[in-house]
Amino acid sequence: MNQTPSTAEAIAYGAVTIVNAIPAGKGAALGINLWTKAKVELTDKPGVYDVNIKSEPWEDTRLSEKAVEKTLQHLRLHRKYGAKVTTESTIPIARGLKSSSAAANAIVTATAAAAGRKIPKMKIVELGVEAAIEAGVTITGALDDASASFYGGIVLTDNLKRRIVKRMKVKERIAVLLHIPPHKRYTKNIDLQKMKAIAHISEKAFEEAAKGNIWTAMTINGLGCAAALGEDASVIVEALKAGALAAGISGTGPALSVIVKEERAKEVSEILERIQGKVIQTSVNHKEAGVVKDW
Repeated sequence: MNQTPSTAEAIAYGAVTIVNAIPAGKGAALGINLWTKAKVELTDKPGVYDVNIKSEPWEDTRLSEKAVEKTLQHLRLHRKYGAKVTTESTIPIARGLKSSSAAANAIVTATAAAAGRKIPKMKIVELGVEAAIEAGVTITGALDDASASFYGGIVLTDNLKRRIVKRMKVKERIAVLLHIPPHKRYTKNIDLQKMKAIAHISEKAFEEAAKGNIWTAMTINGLGCAAALGEDASVIVEALKAGALAAGISGTGPALSVIVKEERAKEVSEILERIQGKVIQTSVNHKEAGVVKDW
């Protein structure tokens, strides 16, 4: 049933990489408690999408525009409505922490809610993935990132077949430490051949993740991706030496994600603080993306 154009707000969460899907097409990610909120106001100007990224207003708005457009097309309302979109986020952009996936999930969810329509959860994820591909912010479609952002917990995916392979919850009491370097790295700018060269390492990491050896998988992937991306792997080793359960480059970086038992978080954090950049401590997220009442 169509409703008068209205406004809705939604939230989706960040994630860190367990297995990067670029080398071999299969990936895994872990939801974390950083978030992106999107406010979507439908307008009577079809095809016009006015986007304000509050946290970093200079960033490209194509993904946000595509996310609204794909959603309205799916609902067959694209000839009726345009939209004003405002996003704010605690996820640093272009650092490998799934800011694009979170933005897409939040915007698709808010757009559907503003239109007074229900879209199945997996379809919301798929629309976000399609928007990311069309906006050029992903290579594989990032189904692993998008699914972990939307559903929370651990998600293993086959990005080439566009399907979720496995979902798991984290039962351990752990902290997630993120080292955020000052520089950004956009996925579209990476050397694809170098990433493809570590396909066998990625496949091995995915096998370990499928067996439930998540932290082993994350470290195998993290070391392999650090080598392919030209990042300093010694920090990963130092973090492991200090008691981290896993450490590695998240996505295509440059952020480093470290999994550690809560009681060892301070010790490992001190190692990360020696490097230029900032350290964020967060936790695993198991909440699903959804509509929010308060902006």
